[in-house]
Amino acid sequence: MTGAGYAVIVLLTLLLFGGGLLLGRRTARPVRPSDVGTPVEHATFETLHTASLAAPPLRAGLTEDSARKSAGRLRSLLGTDALCLTDRERVLVWDGEGDHHDRHVMEEVRDLLASGRDTAFRSDCDDLDCPLRWAVAVPLTVDHRVLGALIAYAPRESAVLARAAGEVARWVCVQLELTELDRSRTQLIEAEIRALRAQISPHFIFNSLAAIASFVRTDPEQARELLLEFADFTRYSFRSHGDFTTLADELHSIDQYLALVRARFGERLAVTLQVAPEVLPVALPFLCLQPLVENAVKHGLEGAVTSSRITISALDAGSEAEVVIEDDGIGMDPERLRHILRGEGGKSTGVGLLNVDERLRQVYGDDYGLVIETGIGAGMRITVRLPKYRAGVHGT
Repeated sequence: MTGAGYAVIVLLTLLLFGGGLLLGRRTARPVRPSDVGTPVEHATFETLHTASLAAPPLRAGLTEDSARKSAGRLRSLLGTDALCLTDRERVLVWDGEGDHHDRHVMEEVRDLLASGRDTAFRSDCDDLDCPLRWAVAVPLTVDHRVLGALIAYAPRESAVLARAAGEVARWVCVQLELTELDRSRTQLIEAEIRALRAQISPHFIFNSLAAIASFVRTDPEQARELLLEFADFTRYSFRSHGDFTTLADELHSIDQYLALVRARFGERLAVTLQVAPEVLPVALPFLCLQPLVENAVKHGLEGAVTSSRITISALDAGSEAEVVIEDDGIGMDPERLRHILRGEGGKSTGVGLLNVDERLRQVYGDDYGLVIETGIGAGMRITVRLPKYRAGVHGT
């Protein structure tokens, strides 16, 4: 079952439990004239609201800070006297009465952390006024790894509390699992960016420096300008922060790249740029367009082609920005292109196209993959659609 499906099941269980708990509370008191809706509707809303407040801290992982911020909400869901969250080494937070019990918690859950099985135990306490006489502990697991435990305390043994604690613990596990997925996604994006950086051809770097060197004596000023372009291009390409950038910065880097290419090929390469100013602030994944332009240069000047024209446009398309990169080069067999976009082109074939296509789909959804029109001898036209706003996507 997927994490999303599991989350739905756990949330429905919480709603049923919370509905019954709060319905009992509502029927035990008079209905005020200001009350709106049925008791079940109120129970549903209160349970959802409490769960939604507990979720964001947990998405940061199982830490002392996240446990402290979420424990009160979790105890409210259970309606218990006290609640404790631990990791594998220590108590992270105690919420509620009887905090003197936290001295014995890790000893009580030692076997649970080793086995991953729920446990219940009587709470030995010399304080006659302490209401905490029984507890149920449930492991918090992600990918079959026990990260810690949730312990709910009560005045007496309760099968209902035991079941409820299990469901709340499973809901917490879903949030922690989503944290792991977020980390995996971030690591994947970083790995893909490293792959793109590695793909910036050493031949391109060597040829750029050779072209710059050729101007040192004949045109020192041109050599100086190209050297600055090269420095800025490499600084941007190998920057160490941010998964996203702006269209303005990406296009500026592309312009620097093309300046270095033109220094080598001269009049063999003609470039036309058409950019609408209103789309320049649009955010997009870092190093998303440069591989597409490098692909256009490669296919535009490949083989015996004497000259090539590349057209780059970035235009306003309502709620989106539309970027089109087109060349008049040798093109590609559409069937071969399909193999490349399925990851079947080999380690050194079309890595840039596949990488960009996958990252666009990861960030924006499958509707935003690359649209590529090509044919043998017909050049290539690549269209990239970018939403002007998408939550979590911010240029740096």
